[in-house]
Amino acid sequence: MSKKILTQKATDNTYYHPDFHIALNYGIDYLHRKFGDDTVREYLMQFTDSYHTPLKRALKKEGLKALKTHYEKIFRMEGADYDINFTEEELTIHLKASPAVKHIVSNGHEISPLFSETVTVVNNELCRDTPYACEVTGYVPETGACRLHFYMRKP
Repeated sequence: MSKKILTQKATDNTYYHPDFHIALNYGIDYLHRKFGDDTVREYLMQFTDSYHTPLKRALKKEGLKALKTHYEKIFRMEGADYDINFTEEELTIHLKASPAVKHIVSNGHEISPLFSETVTVVNNELCRDTPYACEVTGYVPETGACRLHFYMRKP
C-alpha cells in the first residue's frame, strides 16, 4: 500500500470560529454574574485593544474603508445577511441577523443578557482614539440584528 504525505499549513485553511461565540457568551455570562456589568465591558475593551490592534491601526491609516473590508470579510465567511452603505465619511451596516447569535441559539444555549456588548463595546473601542465614532441601534437580543453607524466625529 502506498503512503501519501499531506503537507498543509494552518494558513491553507479558511478560519471560521463559530464555537468561539459560544465560549464568549458563557464567559460574558460568568463575568456578569460574578463581577457585574462594568467587568464585562472592561474585559471586552481589553480584548478589543489586544486582538483588534491591526484593525484599529488600519482604521487610523485607511479610514472607514478598513472597517468596511473587515466586516465584509467576516460576514461573507459567516454567511451573514447584511447590507452596507459606504462613503469616506460614513459606514452603515444593517445586520439582519447575527451568525454568532444564530449559532449559539441553534446549539441550545441561552444568550447572555450582556452579549449585545460584544457589538457595542467592541465597535466603540475600535473607534476610541480615532477620528471616528460608532452608534449601535435597533439591537434585537434574540437574533443579534442591529444597525452599526460609523461616522466622522465632529471637531
